[in-house]
Amino acid sequence: MLVEFRVKNFRSIRAEQRLSLVADKDSTYEESHLIETGNSAIPRLLKSAVVYGPNAGGKSNLINALAFMRTIVATSATQIREGQQFNCPAFKLDSKSKEQPSEFELTFINQGVRYQYGFSLTPERVIEEWLLVYKTAKPQMWFSRHFNAKSGKDEYDLGSHLTGQRALWQESTRSNALFLSKAVDLNSERLRPIFLWIVEGLIIFGAGSQPVFDFSVGYAQTEEGKVALLHFLNAADLSIADMTFENKKMKQFGFHLEDGKPPLQTLTEFEAPMPIFLHQAEEGTATFEIQDESTGTQRFFAFAGPILDVLKNGRVLIVDELDNSLHTLMIKFLISQFHSTNNNTQGAQLIFTTHDTSLLDHEIFRRDQIWLVKKDPAQATILYPLTDFSPRKKEALGRGYLMGRYGALPFLTDFEL
Repeated sequence: MLVEFRVKNFRSIRAEQRLSLVADKDSTYEESHLIETGNSAIPRLLKSAVVYGPNAGGKSNLINALAFMRTIVATSATQIREGQQFNCPAFKLDSKSKEQPSEFELTFINQGVRYQYGFSLTPERVIEEWLLVYKTAKPQMWFSRHFNAKSGKDEYDLGSHLTGQRALWQESTRSNALFLSKAVDLNSERLRPIFLWIVEGLIIFGAGSQPVFDFSVGYAQTEEGKVALLHFLNAADLSIADMTFENKKMKQFGFHLEDGKPPLQTLTEFEAPMPIFLHQAEEGTATFEIQDESTGTQRFFAFAGPILDVLKNGRVLIVDELDNSLHTLMIKFLISQFHSTNNNTQGAQLIFTTHDTSLLDHEIFRRDQIWLVKKDPAQATILYPLTDFSPRKKEALGRGYLMGRYGALPFLTDFEL
């Protein structure tokens, strides 16, 4: 369960920004919208959070920062080569920030234990890395790492709670790799749950993207999965009576990289199962391949498998512009699955950005679930909660937002051609 994400000096984000899923003391929708964590220090977390703001306000960069952190944890030890730079753009609109490292930190709860993991880096190397573990109110420092610019070396402080081949992990960690990732690559069983929670527990889709169909197709390969998927699709009024799968020839282009040689383009041909949907009407039946369905149906099908998996396994789904090509009522339907006490029994969470103000409704969200972004005079992103404005319990939030009561709106001026 995600508790908090912090990011500093990444794209439009200059000062540290914080997204928290810790519930406040409000008693609204306690049973449906909150998770009982089993952790005494943070007893209740939100099942969902939504982020509003103008175009170019920084909503996407918040999601991009989460995706970047997850990617570096997943790949730095195994896929990034010695000397390869990180694609980590710092805030560019002041001279100081461009020279400073970017910083990322996740706090999450796994099996009742709270973890606080983070790192800072420049395009060239990791500058700092740390892991705190809260099995009680007092934190255990499992490891910290700091780059000493004078000596040109990393300095480590490894706590006694981190057992295993610590010297080997330390010696094997390159300057452009994370200690966490390398230790897990070298079979650290104590750090593996932390690594897996970040890499497998965060399911992230950026703006304009969606899951490949393969996940939903794979989910439906068992009878139980197929029944659940069909039921989910038809609960959203897609009128699909049945689905079958047919192997189709596919082509995949890629590149083969070798040191000292230019990239070589490759072409791989393979067969993959693609869904065929059966539609029934009063005057007949017909089958449709996935590409013949509407864009909205394709997008909903692509998300259906991942959403069911997230709900089943208690993961965190993070989507930029969830409402893209989907009707408002379908978005409300998706949100309701995470707020359902029947369908979300494992502590799954949903975080998404949107411009759909009809979702700013006290019947859908608690006030502490709503976040906003704006830009300050230096064009840096500022992230803040709706609760900063102390709105009333049944305040017309959508109307108040469009009237400018909470900020995070575009400032439009007259234009004449």
